[in-house]
Amino acid sequence: MTYILLCAGFLAAAAAVAVTTRRRRVLSVAALAITAAALVALTAVFDNLMIAAGLFAYAEDQRVSGLTLGAAPIEDFAYPLAAVILLPALWGALRRHDDP
Repeated sequence: MTYILLCAGFLAAAAAVAVTTRRRRVLSVAALAITAAALVALTAVFDNLMIAAGLFAYAEDQRVSGLTLGAAPIEDFAYPLAAVILLPALWGALRRHDDP
């Protein structure tokens, strides 16, 4: 299995949860965009720092796409995007129904 297929699975699962738990009140698109930008920026910085420090590495035979942002493969950015999709959906689903 390639790394990009694994990431696509995470994004698809997050999207499925978001669609099935959708509530009437829609979250602010601006808030989600700011959150996504912050998480992607933090992922870029800290993935590159961890790779540069030698904490982990991606070998050529690990089936990454080859597209990178610095030293971090582009696939690593799927996880913060999945979090931006999944966590608000779970938050809304787990809130008490009598909350405004």
